[in-house]
Amino acid sequence: MDSGEKKTVRTIAVASGKGGVGKTNITANLAIGLSRLKKNVLILDADLGLSNIDVVLNLATKYNIKHLFNGEKTLKDLIIDGPEGVKVLPASSGIQELTTLDEFQRLRLLEEFENYDGDIDYLLIDTSSGISSNVAFFCMAAQDIFIVTSAEPTAMTDAYALMKVLFTKYQEKNFKVLVNNVKNESEAADVYKRLSSAAEKFLSISLDYIGFVPHDDSVHKAVRQQRALVDLYPECKASKSLLTISKKIINDNPNHIKGTLQFFLGGLLKVQC
Repeated sequence: MDSGEKKTVRTIAVASGKGGVGKTNITANLAIGLSRLKKNVLILDADLGLSNIDVVLNLATKYNIKHLFNGEKTLKDLIIDGPEGVKVLPASSGIQELTTLDEFQRLRLLEEFENYDGDIDYLLIDTSSGISSNVAFFCMAAQDIFIVTSAEPTAMTDAYALMKVLFTKYQEKNFKVLVNNVKNESEAADVYKRLSSAAEKFLSISLDYIGFVPHDDSVHKAVRQQRALVDLYPECKASKSLLTISKKIINDNPNHIKGTLQFFLGGLLKVQC
């Protein structure tokens, strides 16, 4: 297929370093926010051995990415409908061998995306926690990397560690910081300032600030009910912040976007485990 015929697809990897900071929940809600803004969104659950997106959104999955790598199903067979028009490519659960993709699996994923004819404006990649080769693999394949952190010292330390790995090993210099579960905007700004100062001092890179999500009891209520926050509690402060960030993503400077879906696909093969 002629690459000139391909539409521009923005690919965003959502990563955290540390688990438990709300990364998957943020991914799901940003996807719905983008969908409400008339964008076609596909979520790739890239925590391949421990699926999360389908649990957060209470989606029934008959097949998952394991069936793709086994050659049993195509990408089109796996993608399921999520809330408000969002599409989801589910991961598998409890499959240890998928926690590190090999070259064959990358080629298989590449081939399937090349053949996929669905309409996508945004591809959101919900990575696993930590700094594994899979995390680096998906981050470097994406056009934008959102680092989700909180005010907890361990969350900031792990977020910095992830950026350090991606910078020192892959020369990645562009990161956007999203601060979650903070008391207010002032606390979020302080977290960003501390991370940004460390990155500038020790890595000589500048971080961008994409926004913050305040602490809100509605978040836990939505998670327990396996519903998207912006759907179940649209008027709460956290929902409004997530929708504001969704708008900011769309209005982001296009000069920061490195390419189309082909960039993502090509990146899948370039990252070394």
